[in-house]
Amino acid sequence: MQSVILEETSKPGVTIINGREFMHNAKGGLDPIGNVKDQYKLEDQTVRKCIEFALNLNAQLSRFRGHTAADLSALDALLGEKYNVTIGGKKGNRTYQTYDGLMKIQVQVSDLITFGPELQVAKTLIDECLTEWSADSRPEIQSIVTRAFNTEKEGQVNRADVFMLLKLEIEDTRWKKAMEAIRDAIRVTGSKEYVRFYKRDSLEADWQAITIDLAKA
Repeated sequence: MQSVILEETSKPGVTIINGREFMHNAKGGLDPIGNVKDQYKLEDQTVRKCIEFALNLNAQLSRFRGHTAADLSALDALLGEKYNVTIGGKKGNRTYQTYDGLMKIQVQVSDLITFGPELQVAKTLIDECLTEWSADSRPEIQSIVTRAFNTEKEGQVNRADVFMLLKLEIEDTRWKKAMEAIRDAIRVTGSKEYVRFYKRDSLEADWQAITIDLAKA
């Protein structure tokens, strides 16, 4: 029985077995590198190169996020010690700014909200109202209702439009019960902290966000 000798190689995605180069295919097997089309090899190399940069950038962003949180927490601690108070916390929205007023950091803490089964009761009552009102109902109300309950994923709703329904002044008893059901359906499941960075060229200029999101860079 012939022994299998694996050799080290500096080529990503390539395995050397008994002196021959192979590439792993998507089925879990090995293909001799000479049998792999040039465009597939080029695509493989390009993807691996981009992924390596992405992993390095991800690690940098992770370190940046940690350093930012540590630096701001240290500043909060110093200020809190000076005035004998605790800064921040679960609801601690705050803004930090340079002395010249040209750079600032905003920290916002937002509630994570889901909706309980009462929301389905609210939808049923709202549907009854819209059916009875028919042509008499304002089209903008129907539009908000459609957007609010037009779920892209099962169990999810458009939160902003659901809250928009609560602002509508409608005297129908069923509508009021529906709004009560929506309020009862609101569940605060936690919170998430957002950190945003801004700069401007002069005190008269508008603030410009410093983009960290790759999709918006």
